[in-house]
Amino acid sequence: MKGWIEVVAGGMFAGKTEELILRVRRAEIAGQKVQVFFPTRDTRPGGEKIKVHRGPSLKATSVESAKKILDLVKEDTAVVAIDEVQFFDWTIVDVCNTLADRGIQVILSGLDMDFRGEAFGPMPQLMAVAAEVDKLHAVCTFRGSDGEICGGEAVYSQRLINGELASWNSPTIVVGAEDLYKPRCPEHFKRPKRPEE
Repeated sequence: MKGWIEVVAGGMFAGKTEELILRVRRAEIAGQKVQVFFPTRDTRPGGEKIKVHRGPSLKATSVESAKKILDLVKEDTAVVAIDEVQFFDWTIVDVCNTLADRGIQVILSGLDMDFRGEAFGPMPQLMAVAAEVDKLHAVCTFRGSDGEICGGEAVYSQRLINGELASWNSPTIVVGAEDLYKPRCPEHFKRPKRPEE
């Protein structure tokens, strides 16, 4: 039987990792052998596990490169889950296709856009080759002058440094949580200005 790729995408705080954990738990309940991976580049506290901001965690293996996943997947593995997939380089697409061709169900979760509101790394290609794509949204936490929180559908991750909008030239990858990123709806997301603007 041929496998397939499914992607859980969205912005920060949308519940992507939580959804990945839920799908892994279902596979385990069904008696399937599962292996979970995440990129070494994800330096958030947690050790050898993936963890949601507030909630459950899952034992996982940290890998430096996408190709290393192919070396570590065991013959009897039915499901491979990869969190923070946007941090891998473009070879992750070939790795996921290879796993699917072996008959493995591949579950991916990651940010679809960076802090500039642009496609993040290999995510567009992964979403294109996936059999299933679920895009999750967070809640916009922008607070208006009246003190009310927006509460709209947040599709963007706004990077703020000391309360100020991060500049366009900031590094694409800066690992952080609520200290650096705020979920924003299209109305309240402010795209950093390109240097030529």
